[in-house]
Amino acid sequence: MSAIFAITGPIFALIALGYVVRRVGAFAASDLRALGRYVVMLALPALIFRAVTGRDLGALFDPGYVAAYLIGSLATFGLFWAVAVGGGRSKAAATFEGMGSACPNSGFFGYPILLLALPAVADQALALNMIVENMILIPLTLILAEASRGGAAWGRTVRGVATNPLMLALATGLALTLLGIAVPPVLGQAIDLVARSSAAISLVVIGGALVDVPRAARSLRVIWVAAGKLLIQPAAVSAAFAILWALGVALDPVMVRAGVLMSAMPVMGVYPILAAQYDQGAQAAVVMLATTVGGFVTIAALLLVLGLP
Repeated sequence: MSAIFAITGPIFALIALGYVVRRVGAFAASDLRALGRYVVMLALPALIFRAVTGRDLGALFDPGYVAAYLIGSLATFGLFWAVAVGGGRSKAAATFEGMGSACPNSGFFGYPILLLALPAVADQALALNMIVENMILIPLTLILAEASRGGAAWGRTVRGVATNPLMLALATGLALTLLGIAVPPVLGQAIDLVARSSAAISLVVIGGALVDVPRAARSLRVIWVAAGKLLIQPAAVSAAFAILWALGVALDPVMVRAGVLMSAMPVMGVYPILAAQYDQGAQAAVVMLATTVGGFVTIAALLLVLGLP
């Protein structure tokens, strides 16, 4: 158990630090938004760029990992969307209950944990998760959300994905690798310095954001969606890996554990921001709080089950 705490302890200590400095007024909400923007615009793109440049693309891309992560995530999303619609919820509410159950915080939360638990595959797992999340899960959410208004989100979604700093970094890194162009050492070192700042700053930002989470929301819906994120999605991803293995798909056991662990992370940080644009922000913010706090227990339990570290 002490080994498990050695992994989760630093993560939640930094989240607690962010909460404290925001609560005592050392940082204003605008300060943390600026730090969050730094992570999204610079640090995480640098991390993604570093993860894919100068690598064997055949070794980087793991079709079994991508398939299992995508199948498990879509199955979870579809289940929660269908249950919400069947229960009389609006399609906008159903969309963000689906997103809340199936979109983990891979960059801000999962990557720091993988760095401690499975460092050899942390960069690869992050890059593959970013592909699935930014090219499929987030666009799917936007399309369904716009459809709930009777609008068409195709143009906006394509533009949003094409101009997303994470996707630009991914595309640039892949292009340089395919062309065999090496990053100059000085530039590479500068990118590494920025990339290494992402983990700590992102966790402090998450902690600070929890101070401003509204206290009133539909508690039963929150518990249901939070349970989906922390329990059902990792179970679905695990089942997808098991099915692929039974079908004879080659799987790397280390990447399997990384995929299950990544899928068990709290909901991604942009979740309440996107939900607020469709009048679903209050419940989404509480779901983020519930998954962040609940993740302290569920992630520790999953690490134990997976035999990590």
